Amino acid sequence: MSFWIIVLPINRIQDGLQDLFGMSLTRGTIQELKKRAALYYEDTYQELVERIRKSHFVAVDETQVQIGKEKKYIWVFTNMEDVVFAYSETREGSFLKDFLIGFGGVLVSDFYAVYDSIDCPQQKCLIHLIRDMNDDLLKNPFNEEFKNLVKDFSILLRSIIETVDKKGLNKVYLKKHSEDVDAFFREILKTKFEPEVARKYQKRLKKNEGKLFTFLKFDDVPWNNNCTEHAIKHFALYRSLSPGLFSAAGITKYLVLLSIFQTCKYRDIPFLEFLLSGSKDIFNFAEGHVHKARG
Repeated sequence: MSFWIIVLPINRIQDGLQDLFGMSLTRGTIQELKKRAALYYEDTYQELVERIRKSHFVAVDETQVQIGKEKKYIWVFTNMEDVVFAYSETREGSFLKDFLIGFGGVLVSDFYAVYDSIDCPQQKCLIHLIRDMNDDLLKNPFNEEFKNLVKDFSILLRSIIETVDKKGLNKVYLKKHSEDVDAFFREILKTKFEPEVARKYQKRLKKNEGKLFTFLKFDDVPWNNNCTEHAIKHFALYRSLSPGLFSAAGITKYLVLLSIFQTCKYRDIPFLEFLLSGSKDIFNFAEGHVHKARG
């Protein structure tokens, strides 16, 4: 039930309240309730932002939203426990630098160039890279040089993921793969490829050499940003169900509540139960919920 409260647009909430409880609330009343809720939990939201900035890693992703006739952007940041959604007017790096001020952990992202503007260790999403390689392989099925490049990279990654599956994201066990990674890059970067598609990936691998296997040097840093793609699906669903009448102010308030909802989900605590408790401290509430469950 609480999921649909977050996902549904106002007109759907109106219909649901009428059908389930016989309550007839105007659009303005529901908007005011959302506004008050967002203001009430503003401190909770800011605490989430600070926790993101202090994390040992943060995964990030972004998507578009239509505000009037203009395209704006929604960003999601997560450390696998806390989730923060944020709105920005542009997709430029200045927003990221301001948002992640003080962040010194590993940034896990796709290959969008603006992420490179953040001065911190970077881990590029290897699933994005493999996906791109496979797409181009389908377009070039008889290109043996490119096929071998993809094969060699896949063998290397598969070996590493097998260790992750057995031992977890622990640098003590992952560091043994560093020599294989170095050998792969030495071989790939010295090879003179003829096909254009192979040269394209050779250039891409060279550019990102220091950002593809950063996770081998750290504990509990993921090798992909699937967690952000999963989190941002909730906003994408909300966007698809809404009539498109978004405003910057309305989206910003909504993202406060969505951040708390997703954080509750990551921490396995009932969102509605947290709201009904009246607490603004999601972290103490989470600890109490765990103790209650164990008791």
